[in-house]
Amino acid sequence: MPGFIYTIKYITMKNVFALLLILAVGLNTATAQKLKPYTIGAKTTGTVSSVKATVKSALESNGLTVVGQYRPANDANRWVIAITSPELKSAVRKVGGTTGFALALRVGITKEGSNIIVSYTTPAYWGNAYFQKNFGKVKSLYNQVAGKLKTAMSAVGGGGGTMYGSAKGMTASDLQGYHYMFGMPYFEDNIKLNSFGSYSAAVAKIDGNLSRGVKNLVKVYSIALLDKNLKLYGIGLRGSSGESAFLPTIDYGNPKHTTFLPYEMLVYNGDVYMLHGRYRIALSFPDLGMGTFMKIVSTPGNIEDLLKSATK
Repeated sequence: MPGFIYTIKYITMKNVFALLLILAVGLNTATAQKLKPYTIGAKTTGTVSSVKATVKSALESNGLTVVGQYRPANDANRWVIAITSPELKSAVRKVGGTTGFALALRVGITKEGSNIIVSYTTPAYWGNAYFQKNFGKVKSLYNQVAGKLKTAMSAVGGGGGTMYGSAKGMTASDLQGYHYMFGMPYFEDNIKLNSFGSYSAAVAKIDGNLSRGVKNLVKVYSIALLDKNLKLYGIGLRGSSGESAFLPTIDYGNPKHTTFLPYEMLVYNGDVYMLHGRYRIALSFPDLGMGTFMKIVSTPGNIEDLLKSATK
């Protein structure tokens, strides 16, 4: 009988432990942070022109390097400032390859009604998407960048800190394996725009073309890691199939997704890549319905054609 009682107690304690473990895992899953593509940095008043100078100064005062800026979709109510930092460069150096797409983050200034909304791409959202299972190796670096952005924005105005761009958001795990739906591309399903004999040949061709001017393309920035044979370009898209053709169709809510742009292309060794439009657009607008996507069905191909023209 004592042995029987001991066995019952053992089984009972074993079941209790298993139940507690299941509850702990479930609680951890339920409380996992949900990330969204954009973060409101500050709300202020004035004009886009006056605020952009304040934002640039605040960013640079906090160790963030402004690498370029422009007016997306030629919209007078929008402005984008592209930034990098030693932390972002160190993160890409740790992993290399197509994580080069993570060399830049974007800060947007948008006039919405009587307010100016200053927003930025949420570092952890894009970091998880681009570094995938390697994000743990660079998480501390991304935390530093997030801290710098938060401090910089506090000098611009109040009302910041809220993430937006997706009603429910996504966990880090969701982002690391993200695709919009079955049959749609993942991060690694990037598009090769062109191939050259070497990194230097690829960069020379693109830099030469952009310097001379390529129809419907505007160079916003470039960031190079020579030791990794990586160079990231941010490119504004003009013309009848450019930003002004698709941005109003997909960016109809508030706050605006101004920092969705510019689009990027990456030189890695002798090859030139872009993220697939059906991945990059979906990642930027994860709540967009299929009906709206169908309205821009030609956009991914149009973007590919535009960027490819810089490599010819």
